Amino acid sequence: MAQYKIPAVYMRGGTSKGVFFRADSLPADPVLRDQILLRVIGSPDPYEKHIDGMGGATSSTSKLVLVGPSSRPDCDVDYLFGAASIEKPVIDWSGNCGNLTSAVGPFAIAQGFVKAPQDGIATVRIWQANINAKIISHVPVKNGEVVEEGDFELDGVTFPAAEIRIEFLDPGGSEDGEESTGGMFPTGNPVDALDVPGYDRFHVTMINAGNPAIFINAEDLGLLGNEMQADVNGNAELLKKCEAIRAHAAVRMGLAATAEEVTTLRPHTPKLAFVSLPTGYVASSGKTVNPKSVDINARILSMGKLHHAMTGTGAVAIAVAAAIPGTIVNRLVAGKAADQIRFGHPSGVMAVGAEAEQRDGAWVVTKAIMSRSARRLMEGQVFVPSSLDPQRV
Repeated sequence: MAQYKIPAVYMRGGTSKGVFFRADSLPADPVLRDQILLRVIGSPDPYEKHIDGMGGATSSTSKLVLVGPSSRPDCDVDYLFGAASIEKPVIDWSGNCGNLTSAVGPFAIAQGFVKAPQDGIATVRIWQANINAKIISHVPVKNGEVVEEGDFELDGVTFPAAEIRIEFLDPGGSEDGEESTGGMFPTGNPVDALDVPGYDRFHVTMINAGNPAIFINAEDLGLLGNEMQADVNGNAELLKKCEAIRAHAAVRMGLAATAEEVTTLRPHTPKLAFVSLPTGYVASSGKTVNPKSVDINARILSMGKLHHAMTGTGAVAIAVAAAIPGTIVNRLVAGKAADQIRFGHPSGVMAVGAEAEQRDGAWVVTKAIMSRSARRLMEGQVFVPSSLDPQRV
């Protein structure tokens, strides 16, 4: 019996890869949609290899993107992101992927959702439907088509490509989203003492910036801040502690009722990151990262494991937290210009910036800016068993 086929594009965006779909290519029923998308990725997979799917068996490569015309007059497209669990039948739709955001503009242009100029820079206004936020993507074009080749280098990506500039507007969040996290600081504080049963009390910054995020000093985890994936992902007890901190912080942020709910149903957000003053190390590429070349070291956990580079929304959160006095990140970068923070991550160095101002005595971040690149890797059709065909179900 023939399999059910769906038009799709496999794309790299920043340091991530995902399967991109036109929203109208999938059923409207979210339950059936998720069943189809899990099968596309190859989850759940007890072998954690994604041999029978398009996923790459890592948090950076087991991703799904849906794009369609926007229902908002001030945006061109609506963008929905799903993070597929590798070993569980779960797609977490709670947050954005900042890296794959860089591929949304090129996809929208190629699919005809946005008419690009003949030459120059196409501006794509994106509504990020997971977090109800507006993002502006500046995509280079030539002869009316997206330029993908270039000389922009991004640590964590093997080959250079064309630069895509991304602006995250109001990254501190507003109160009108589907889920309120209480604005930029859900607790109202730049730093909180968080009691984690079975472990200790930790001082953390809980912030809503692009995605909900949690920052902690590396030394509070017994770390230096220059650790690599093998140092963290091979330490089961450390990962267990980090997940406990993340889960209890999520409850404190109002994102779930219990820590168990966070661990079971919400693996994608919030993300936990640990930061430190600059310390030298050898990146995964073999390049030496000199502590004088960065303002801080930063590491982030994604879907239960240390990320190989830095998530895009993690970079946004770093920029926002750096711009606000009193946060754990700000304390480490005090005196540095917030519009250009350079941080060291496992794959190398990344730069990000934020524009902040005081209004009525409170700090407000109006924009976070970063550069990424994107490239189409494959386009055609993905196949799933005919039993999932919406015409048959």
